[in-house]
Amino acid sequence: MLERLRHRLFLFPLFIVIKIYVAWMILFETGPSARILLTEIPAILITYCVVEYVVKKHKLAWYLAIDLIMTILFFALVIYYKHFGVIATYHVLTQAKQVGAVKKSIFSVIEPQYLLFFLDIVIVAFFAFLKPKTREWKPLSMKIVASVACFSVLLCALSVIPNRSSFNENVKASKMGILNYEMYNLLSPKKEEIISPDQITQSAIDDLKNKVTVVEPTLHGAASGKNLIIIQMESFQNFLIGLNIDGTEITPNMNRLAGSSYYFPKFYQQIGQGNTSDAEFIVNTSYYVPPDGAATQVYGKKDLPSLPKLLQKQGYTTMNFHTNEVGFWNRDDLYQAIGYDRYYDKQFFKDEDAFFYGSSDEVLYLKTAEELASYQNQGTPFYAHVISMSSHNPFTIPEEKYKMTLPERYEGTFVGDYIRAENYADYALGLFIEDLKKRGIWENSVVVIYGDHRGLPLFSLKADDKHLMTEILGHEYSEKELINIPLIIASEGVTTPKVQSQLGGQIDILPTVANLLGVSLTDYIHFGQDLLNQTAYNLLPQRYYLPTGSFVNNEELYMSGKGFEDGNYFTLAGNANEHQSATEDEFNHALRLLQLSDSYVSQLPDRVEPE
Repeated sequence: MLERLRHRLFLFPLFIVIKIYVAWMILFETGPSARILLTEIPAILITYCVVEYVVKKHKLAWYLAIDLIMTILFFALVIYYKHFGVIATYHVLTQAKQVGAVKKSIFSVIEPQYLLFFLDIVIVAFFAFLKPKTREWKPLSMKIVASVACFSVLLCALSVIPNRSSFNENVKASKMGILNYEMYNLLSPKKEEIISPDQITQSAIDDLKNKVTVVEPTLHGAASGKNLIIIQMESFQNFLIGLNIDGTEITPNMNRLAGSSYYFPKFYQQIGQGNTSDAEFIVNTSYYVPPDGAATQVYGKKDLPSLPKLLQKQGYTTMNFHTNEVGFWNRDDLYQAIGYDRYYDKQFFKDEDAFFYGSSDEVLYLKTAEELASYQNQGTPFYAHVISMSSHNPFTIPEEKYKMTLPERYEGTFVGDYIRAENYADYALGLFIEDLKKRGIWENSVVVIYGDHRGLPLFSLKADDKHLMTEILGHEYSEKELINIPLIIASEGVTTPKVQSQLGGQIDILPTVANLLGVSLTDYIHFGQDLLNQTAYNLLPQRYYLPTGSFVNNEELYMSGKGFEDGNYFTLAGNANEHQSATEDEFNHALRLLQLSDSYVSQLPDRVEPE
C-alpha cells in the first residue's frame, strides 16, 4: 500500500480535498462546485510543493504533520461554526484560554462522525510504523514541483484578489476558498481608517441615526435618586415571552413583568466575538463592539467612559455580580476600564450549588440581594449589574433543578433542554424579585432586564429541533428570531403596563436609563438613543454574528452580500421575507457608525494602572 505513496504530491492533497468537501457541506450548507478546483486544490498543492522543495529527509512525517494541521483547522472551523455560526479566523486563537471554561458547550456540538476527519492520518501513520523502510521516497522532479507551485499561486491569486471587497464574510470565504480565506486574514489584517476625534461628534452620530431633537424629554429624571439594577439574562430570546407549550407557561415571571412594565419586543442583540462579556460592554458604554476580538480584550486597557462613572458622579455606588472567574473573557480588565467600585465573582459565591460555570442563579440572586440590602441600609443609591448564567449553552441543567415537565416530543432535544433551562432561569428570577420586594429594594429601584444573546444557534439545530421551532413560532426559525432578545424596564411609580413597539438594541440601554435617572449625556459621546423619546426611527448596525454591513431598521433585518445589492431581507413582522425598506444609505450609515465607534474608542487613552 505505502509503495503507492511515492505519488504523495497527489495522494495527500486528495485526502485534504475530501475533508474540504465535508467542511464545505457544513460551513456553506451546500457541497462545493467546480470552484474547488480553482480555490482549494491550488492552496493545498502550494503547501506540499514547499515541502518537496525544502525538506530532504523524513518527508512522510512532514506530509503527515501538514495533513494533521489542516485537519485540525477544518475540525475547528466546523465545531466553531456549529456553535457560533461564524467561520472562524486566526483572531479566534486569542480565545484559546477560554475553551476550557466552555468545554461543555463545545463538546455538545461535536458529533462522532466528525472524528472521521482524522482517519487517513491514523491509517497512514499505522502502516508507516509497521513498514518504516517505506518512509523514504524517491524524489520528485523539481521542475514539476516548481511548475505546479507557480500555477497554484496564480490560481490562488485569481480567487483572492477579486473577492477582497466582499462585506459578507461567508461569501468571501466561499469565493476565495477556505484555505485562501484563512491565509488572507492572517497575512492581510484589516486596516481600519481612523477618523479624527474632532469629526466624531454627537451631532454627526445623531444625523446618521436620523435622531430628532427633544426639548422636553418624556420621563426625564422620573426615577432620579432610585437604585439601578440591571439584570442580564443568559441566552434569553424574546420568543420565550408569553410562550405556552401544551398549557405550560415557560417564563411566568418574565411574562408578569412584561405585562406590568415597559416591555420592548423589538429589541436586538449587538454582540461580537466576546458574547456575554460584549453585552456587558455595550450596555455600560453605548459603544459598538470592535470588528475583531472581544471588547474586553481589545478595549480592556482603555479608560472607558461608562454608566458606572456617570452614576458615581451622582453619588452612586457601582458593582457587578457574576458567579464565574473574573478573569474569564478578561472581565477583570473590563471592570477596571468601566470603573466599578466593586465586583463579586466566583471567589464571593464560592461555587455554592454550582453547575456549568459557577453557582446557580438561585445562589447568585440570594447572595446578591443580601449585599444590596447592606448597601441600601447605608442610605446612598447603588447601581448593580447582575449577570445570570445557569441557562448557558448546552442547557443541560441538573435534574434536581427541573421546574417543569417537558412534553415527550421535546425530551432529548436541544430545544427541549433550552426551554427547560430558561424555565429554571425564570424561576430563579422570580425568587430574586420577591426577595427584593421583601427587603424594600424593589420599590426604590429601576430594574432593567434584557437577554445577552441568542440561545438557539440556527446553524446547529437538527431536524427535530427545527420542527419544534416551527411549531413554537408558527413559521421557520431564522436570523430575525435568532438575534431578537427582550428588554423590560420596571420601576414602581414610574413605569406602567405598556408594550413599547419602537425598535431598540443593547446600545440604547445606557441613554434610556440615563434619561430616567436624570443623568445628563451632554458631554458623553454615545451611539445609542433614549428609547422613551426617540421612538420614530432607529438603526442598529450588526457585526460578527451577521455579515459586516448588516443592520436592523424599523421594518426589517438586512443581511449584506458581497455588497449591498445582493443582500438578503427578513421582515420583522410576520413571516414575509420580501424587501420592504432597507436602503443603501442605511447600509452606508450603519458602516459609518461602526467606523466612528471603532475610531473613538481606539483613540481613548489607556487607563493608568495603580502602582
